[in-house]
Amino acid sequence: MKLILLGPPGAGKGTQAKRLYDKHKLVQLSTGDMLRAEVASGSELGRQAKQVMEAGQLVSDEIVIGIIDHRIDAPDCKSGFVLDGFPRTEKQAVALDEMLRKKGGKIDGVIELAVDEAALVERISGRFTCAKCGAGYHDKFQQPKKAGVCDVCGGTEFTRRKDDNAETVKARLVAYRQQTAPILPYYKAKGLLHRVDGMAGLDQVTKEIEAVLSRIKS
Repeated sequence: MKLILLGPPGAGKGTQAKRLYDKHKLVQLSTGDMLRAEVASGSELGRQAKQVMEAGQLVSDEIVIGIIDHRIDAPDCKSGFVLDGFPRTEKQAVALDEMLRKKGGKIDGVIELAVDEAALVERISGRFTCAKCGAGYHDKFQQPKKAGVCDVCGGTEFTRRKDDNAETVKARLVAYRQQTAPILPYYKAKGLLHRVDGMAGLDQVTKEIEAVLSRIKS
């Protein structure tokens, strides 16, 4: 099964992609990870991408499609994959469809994690983690049982990501609306778009995604 997972930063795509792999062996394909791996491999595509990136430019759609083309031929993608971070534009979506068509394949479904932006800003900007073990907490939703002490390891130092602040999160949401959300009508017109409530609890989101997969398979 070949899926695309859409949603703004903080919608929970990474968590759900991991669960899709654990249950269905659908490999999460992140554009950034694939680019770095291709560059590290020293392949022709990797050398092209490295030159572009070192020049401070965006890697072309052709190079990214080529990297995805190469990556999905790997044995671990035999059961399928979940694309995260690509496509971002209708042009990329069309190029992806064409590349898969040449391989005799197609995208089976596009799952959008729909979110309430105001609530998402609150969700992300309140996050902090234990500096010692990495356990996650939240100012409002998940405080340590004992103030200032990690429930897991007893550590007393906590950190916050620099980009987990309200202004940065709002800017990332604007970028998502402008860059990625416009491809939703493309997939809706093909009957491939499925929306799930990204603001629900993790297990509920997983349950809704599993229901989508059942509909796709049938």
